[in-house]
Amino acid sequence: MPPDCTLHGRTAFLPGASTLVVADLHAGWGAATNAGILLNERRDLLDRLTATMAATDPETVVFAGDLSHRFGAPNERTAGTIRALAGAVRAAGARPIAVAGNHDAGLGSVWPGPVHDAHRLADDTLVCHGHEDPDERAERYVCGHLHPAIEIEGRKRDCFLYDPAGYRGRPTLVLPAFSTFAAGLRIERRKAVDSPLVPDLDAVRPGVVDDAPRSETGGSGSGDAETLWFPPLADLRPHLR
Repeated sequence: MPPDCTLHGRTAFLPGASTLVVADLHAGWGAATNAGILLNERRDLLDRLTATMAATDPETVVFAGDLSHRFGAPNERTAGTIRALAGAVRAAGARPIAVAGNHDAGLGSVWPGPVHDAHRLADDTLVCHGHEDPDERAERYVCGHLHPAIEIEGRKRDCFLYDPAGYRGRPTLVLPAFSTFAAGLRIERRKAVDSPLVPDLDAVRPGVVDDAPRSETGGSGSGDAETLWFPPLADLRPHLR
């Protein structure tokens, strides 16, 4: 497990900075697929975020990119969801911070405040989305972008990725998508991934979110689940064939 960090479901809480980090909410995903008729996406995101804030009591919540699913300007409903998420953070007594992801070209038009390329925490953690190199160096890095998942015993499970000597030789944590419907990237099938913050995929340790399984087209459970840590992927691959 990463030091100086506690994991709650699909999120990371850094107590040294009293900050909760959430990545890849992909608001508007439901409207872009048939899942929209099965899930009240806004209610799902708000309920799970509110429950996680209640468990961690953060002073700051950083959304680490891809708040919106749609490339370009969010539509009216998605904009409402994004504003509601910021409002829920304020209602919990915390400060919402938005970091732009590769889907967030239009986020500045709907987010109630500035949108950052990266955000440095008080404990010298740099939170970024993960789709490009951050300009700043830091003691550790936390990002999203990849939606990592892994298949173990026939079940596809969302996971964290952790490398104690990852980006620029510093501890690096990749969060799973907070959206339980966004497609997961099967890391055991890959030799590399599309993120400069994961330079050596074989070196990462997967931390599986142990909740209900993700279906091929739908989401999974949303409880404050235990994270099950596995050896580095290089050691794990032979057992996954």
